[in-house]
Amino acid sequence: MTSDFQNWLRLAILLAGCLLVSGCDEFMLFDPKGPVAEQQQWLIIVSFAIMLIVVIPVLIMSVWFPYKYRSGNTKEEYLPNWEHSNKIELVVWTVPILIITALGILTYITSHSLDPRKPIESDQPTMVVQVVAMDWKWLFIYPEYGIATVNEMAMVVDQPVEFLITSDATMNSFFIPNLGSMIYAMSGMENRLHLMASEAGTYKGMSTNYSGFGFSGMKFNAIASDKMQFDAWVTKVKDSPKVLTDDVFKALQVKSRDVKPLYFNNPNPLLFSDIIEHYTGGLNVD
Repeated sequence: MTSDFQNWLRLAILLAGCLLVSGCDEFMLFDPKGPVAEQQQWLIIVSFAIMLIVVIPVLIMSVWFPYKYRSGNTKEEYLPNWEHSNKIELVVWTVPILIITALGILTYITSHSLDPRKPIESDQPTMVVQVVAMDWKWLFIYPEYGIATVNEMAMVVDQPVEFLITSDATMNSFFIPNLGSMIYAMSGMENRLHLMASEAGTYKGMSTNYSGFGFSGMKFNAIASDKMQFDAWVTKVKDSPKVLTDDVFKALQVKSRDVKPLYFNNPNPLLFSDIIEHYTGGLNVD
């Protein structure tokens, strides 16, 4: 084995190892922890499998054709004036049409079944969480419990959650890969997203829309637990000495990076609507 080959082999192994290690967190889409994420995983896999109907034959033919029609193979028929085949035309037109038709039907069905505004059917009442994208942090308001948090939220396993989402800064996006759909957060607008966790755990939430130099740290923890643990979390937040007053909210509006979780009690019950109206010519929160 030559030294050059050994060096190339070492480099290939190193690169493969780096890709495997660095990509561990990227498989969250294929580790669903909720009904919405499970349907989306199925959609990704089915769509990928349908597209492989074209990819796999092309890869095979890219090896087989050069080998079969190589210059040294004198046994194959040589047709220098060949220019048309009805059979080939039938294949190259029919297969793509069938694939596009299948993907179109699949897209139409899932566009309705996976509509982020569609409530999740459950015998449990839906919890409402108001979400505000800020520079560069996430503010979560629980109107039913009179609490608010920064870069941490909690939910009960098997209980649907309706996220009401807006932005107090530039356009952003809200995404919990293990639980499902990504949706945009825009100032002056309210978006709705329904998710549910089917397993207990702490899942990574993030922004997937670049919004400045603090974008990389705009992450939060989504904690899914049983009702008892959730109630204990709510009590911990309520026991926080920090109150989300107007002055505190103005301090949160200041750009900051890699913000640790913060807990507040007694937020303004109209804060979420005030933030939206601030960008639509309504009440000014400043």
